Amino acid sequence: MNTKQKPELRFYQKLGELFYAIAASDKVIRDAEVKTLRELVHEKWKQVDTLEDEYHTDASYQIEIVFDWMEDSQLDAQICFNDFKTFKEEHPSLFTSKINSIILETAHAIANSFAGKNKAELVMLAKLDLLLKS
Repeated sequence: MNTKQKPELRFYQKLGELFYAIAASDKVIRDAEVKTLRELVHEKWKQVDTLEDEYHTDASYQIEIVFDWMEDSQLDAQICFNDFKTFKEEHPSLFTSKINSIILETAHAIANSFAGKNKAELVMLAKLDLLLKS
């Protein structure tokens, strides 16, 4: 990914990375998790702002694009979570209380979408909650 992009665009890419980490924390990404992510991008994330990517597409779609790429690449969930954590620490101003609330809502919905939350997802969600409170 191009790291010279505006932090706001990278923000959406890092969200894709985070939501992949939540879904992949148990080493299996279910269709229900992907469906939930896509629904919430359309219902919640498109409403956040009017930022567009270089193709004049709503930047929130970067969440889905990055998620799909990571799923295809089968990246390690913990590494993806740590990348998101680093981004959050470098750009704290992007993480308002409203944004943090939508992040948590999305993460919990993904984890709940297939037979409830399992232990791996609960651990990652707890780490996310702590991260967003710091």
